[in-house]
Amino acid sequence: MKTTEKRTNYQVTFAVLAIGVLAYALLQSLVIPVMPTLEAALHSTQTNVTWVLTAYLLSASISTPIVGRLGDMRGKKRMFVFALLALALGSLIAALATSLMVMVIGRVIQGIGGGVIPLAFGIIRDEFPGEKVPGAVGIIAALTAVGAGIGTVLGGPIVDALSYHWLFWFPLILTLIAAVGAFLYVPESEVRTQGKVNWLAALLLSAWLIALLLAVSKSSTWGWGSSKVLGLFAVAAVAVILWILVETKSVNPLVDMKMMRVRAVWTTNLVAFLFGMAMYSTFAFLPALIQTPSSAGYGFSASITESGFMLLPSSITMFVMGMLTGRMAERFGSKRILIVGSLITMGSLATFAFAHDSKWELYLASAIFGVGFGMAFAAISNLIVAAVPPEQTGVASGMNANIRTIGGSIGAALMASVVAAGVLPGELPEESGYTNGFLLMTVAIGASVLVALFIPAIVRNKTTHHEPHVELRHPEMAAVAGGTVVGDEPE
Repeated sequence: MKTTEKRTNYQVTFAVLAIGVLAYALLQSLVIPVMPTLEAALHSTQTNVTWVLTAYLLSASISTPIVGRLGDMRGKKRMFVFALLALALGSLIAALATSLMVMVIGRVIQGIGGGVIPLAFGIIRDEFPGEKVPGAVGIIAALTAVGAGIGTVLGGPIVDALSYHWLFWFPLILTLIAAVGAFLYVPESEVRTQGKVNWLAALLLSAWLIALLLAVSKSSTWGWGSSKVLGLFAVAAVAVILWILVETKSVNPLVDMKMMRVRAVWTTNLVAFLFGMAMYSTFAFLPALIQTPSSAGYGFSASITESGFMLLPSSITMFVMGMLTGRMAERFGSKRILIVGSLITMGSLATFAFAHDSKWELYLASAIFGVGFGMAFAAISNLIVAAVPPEQTGVASGMNANIRTIGGSIGAALMASVVAAGVLPGELPEESGYTNGFLLMTVAIGASVLVALFIPAIVRNKTTHHEPHVELRHPEMAAVAGGTVVGDEPE
């Protein structure tokens, strides 16, 4: 029930959430273009320095749904501040690190900050007027991708102008501003779920995520058919089965399996997985394509900084579309926006596959890529937020972010295998490797279009504020979220 307590203006709340999410998103990718620099500065090897990225990825994957669940139970503001403080502490450790071990410890602590994404969605749903929710969720969703893109652009210039330490000092400043702002201005949510954390489920969730992501991230080094990779896949398979059994029988599940079986949830999660494949692959391999010496018969001999700027148009258009998609969804429906965004993304990926003659072609494709992704990311987040009851927003959004990350890890590993197929150590990939890799991602997004057709459409009730504000079209969704089944008209 609502209280008469004066609430902070939702626009102030949104500004604080945006700063926190942007800081987290930057830390996802700032290190990607400067891994060789970190290798030398930390006196490491090419293989070992990848733990700077892998440790962060694993920690965030484990922490995101757990912190989201704790926010649903204990208070979203409280856990949002906690996640930001963890992000700040990890950034401080990483900024001061002069050895790989210390850097990895800092990155593991930073990963706890992954909870800011589902918590931000939950706070928006609880605190914003119903008609403002789609737009706000769309912008926050776009910021997660925009921040990752900008991080790839800024990593090189920051290291060139200052040092690798500033890859973490700048996000630390943003994080502390967000933490103080959240403590002072973000109201605590009145929507709570009962129960306690099922730590056995959390342990099993961690086990299969670690096994799966470690196998995928190391597949290019160990080989897909190596005993280590196959063994980790086996561990992941057993752990995920046990996890589902424990969650199904639990009185207090960490992730409600009934919720995960709802058609609007599992179809949207599958789309998020496929988009994760394409996004991570593009961010990792488009700069590599641009950096290839022109003597190879393709490529542009670009510097790290110049190749990073190739992603700047996509970051700009992603943010713009994130701002516009909320209004578009009100008129056309998030499902339709997702389908159109997927089709646009397919066109940009096909261009990346074949247009290797002029830089302007890739800059244009990058801008179109951002349009498609901006529309799709906003739609995916809105569909998840609207498909579950308010008290499950955190854990549902957390699992959606996790599934996108898993897709990204698998997509990047598959892309690496395709690009490097038949290439001997020390040799440059053939141009056909990039063509085939981006075509594979085009097919993945094409599959997302087919999946999106099965997502039920959702109608929002614009008249409420803190109370649940969705009406759902399908009986299974109504049973979970307490919504009303309506006709099959546009949203």
